[in-house]
Amino acid sequence: MKSLAWLLAIGSIVAVAWGWLRLRRRAEERRQAEAARAASFLAQAVARPAATAATPAPEERLLADAAAKAGEAGEPALAIQLYARLVARFPQGALAAQAKLAVEAQKKKLATARSPGTAGRD
Repeated sequence: MKSLAWLLAIGSIVAVAWGWLRLRRRAEERRQAEAARAASFLAQAVARPAATAATPAPEERLLADAAAKAGEAGEPALAIQLYARLVARFPQGALAAQAKLAVEAQKKKLATARSPGTAGRD
């Protein structure tokens, strides 16, 4: 009877140890899978803005084209408004830097057109 009690005690200890090791192994596998998912998610999140910055959105392209045509048509005030709308809607867009430079050029055109020495003389 004593040997049976010892056998049961040793068997219980072995079973508990085996269960504990199995739980630790599963927890480690879950942690590794979680780390892999987080790394994958982070890689996708970092790659996504770079890809979208290279290609402008259709609305962004339309605003840029309309502003450029307004500037070519001799409407610098309208071109400045359209460029400002483009920068306001797409501040990190692919065409935002180009729009800011174009606004400066249009402002110069507007300033020379309204200066007292060049316009309104008969």
